[in-house]
Amino acid sequence: MSSADKNLSVFKTDGLPDISNKKFALVVAEWNSEVTEKLFEGAYQTLIGYGAAAENIERGNVPGSFELTLGAHWYAQRSDIDAVIALGVVIQGETKHNDYINHAVAQGITNISIQNNKPVIFGVLTPNNMQQAVDRAGGVHGNKGDEAAMTAIKMVGLKDKIFTR
Repeated sequence: MSSADKNLSVFKTDGLPDISNKKFALVVAEWNSEVTEKLFEGAYQTLIGYGAAAENIERGNVPGSFELTLGAHWYAQRSDIDAVIALGVVIQGETKHNDYINHAVAQGITNISIQNNKPVIFGVLTPNNMQQAVDRAGGVHGNKGDEAAMTAIKMVGLKDKIFTR
């Protein structure tokens, strides 16, 4: 189902883990801050709403979405961080820059997650225009930040389930 048909802030919450002692890093791109700040707010409020302690949520800003990979890598290397959430937006525009940036960031986030054996979540919007970005950052289609935070919560729970048996 495309996000045009789905509210990004509606998800299953059955059996969520206790995250009161888990530490999350949110890496936020400053480029298109009118959108990325809303993604951050959604992710932060979702983590708090489902039991994360405010003091266990750390934020790091990077200049743009391309830099999310290195920022996420630095946080993922820390043993006290349980999950990293990368938040950004790359709008289609008139050139193919989005193709290169989106591919590089998606591949980088995947590699960081595997290399560090912890959830590193791709919370990057890839819309065709600013209105689509706004619609997915707290607008009519919910908030991708909410979805990214819920994904982090579920992945932390799955890791604990697998490795604590």
